[in-house]
Amino acid sequence: MAIVISIVVIALIFDLLNGMNDAANSIATIVSTKVLKPKQAVLLAALCNFAALFVFELKVANTIGKGVVDPNIVTLPMIAIGLFSAGFWLWLTTFLGIPISASHSLVGGLIGPALIQGGISSLNLSGITKIVIFIFLSPLLGFLLGLLLMIISYWLIKNKTPYKVDSIFRKLQLISASLFSISHGGNDAQKTMGIIAIALYSGGLLGEKFYVPYWVAILSYLTIAVGTYLGGWKVIETMGHKVTKLKPISGFSAETSAGLSIILASVLGIPISTTHTIAGSIMGVGSIQRFTAVKWGLAGKIFIAWIITIPFTTLTSALCYYIYLLLQ
Repeated sequence: MAIVISIVVIALIFDLLNGMNDAANSIATIVSTKVLKPKQAVLLAALCNFAALFVFELKVANTIGKGVVDPNIVTLPMIAIGLFSAGFWLWLTTFLGIPISASHSLVGGLIGPALIQGGISSLNLSGITKIVIFIFLSPLLGFLLGLLLMIISYWLIKNKTPYKVDSIFRKLQLISASLFSISHGGNDAQKTMGIIAIALYSGGLLGEKFYVPYWVAILSYLTIAVGTYLGGWKVIETMGHKVTKLKPISGFSAETSAGLSIILASVLGIPISTTHTIAGSIMGVGSIQRFTAVKWGLAGKIFIAWIITIPFTTLTSALCYYIYLLLQ
């Protein structure tokens, strides 16, 4: 029981760090456009993250719990080591101000020990393939939808004065930021739920059938909301200012396109990267103003960090679990 409790605590710490890194992206655009002050924005995002509890089914949580590795071969030490590796990578990148995917950190953290424990047959390759595909698809989808929304928005406001346009989209951005924050909570908090549920299952506390208890859902949503409120300010600066400069119209387009993409993924039960999606959306809306408006050098560095996330956490968790087995 003590090990299960420890894993639950570690998972919630990971959820908190997720809120500080990933959820910061949900308010970067609204802070960049100065529609809300940072503290107002994080409060709005935190409330919306928790509100996702009442909106989404737990499909993503079930995917994490049984769609990455075979839950029947998972042991409590495997989960603890996977969480440690993912949490370390998330802490390091948050400290450096690099927006990465907490989802992919977690997936890699689970894959490593599973490979050592049961080999390739212990992996759900179809589930992992979908996740890997969305590493590339989610920023592309965000980019294209952001681009499309900007084109539509510019067409709708072509006869309005700049002051009127700014006034309209400053109000609309409150809605789009809320939409994105709810979608973020509905996808990202569920990844922690999946980890806690698989720990309870491995510890024999769920019986013979895997499911996600409702108290786990409440606790996970609450924790990510607190992490959001605490904020990851370096990440906010990177996403909201350094990648491209944003106006309310582009902030609205970025948040709306990213939010719709993430909601679609959550309905399908796919643990998408909210970081990748909002970053792609920001680049999409920036490129329509002019292609050089996007700082592609910085965007390239962020992309490299995304690509190495799963390999890094897979290798570190596999190594740590191998050392653990040698010491037994």
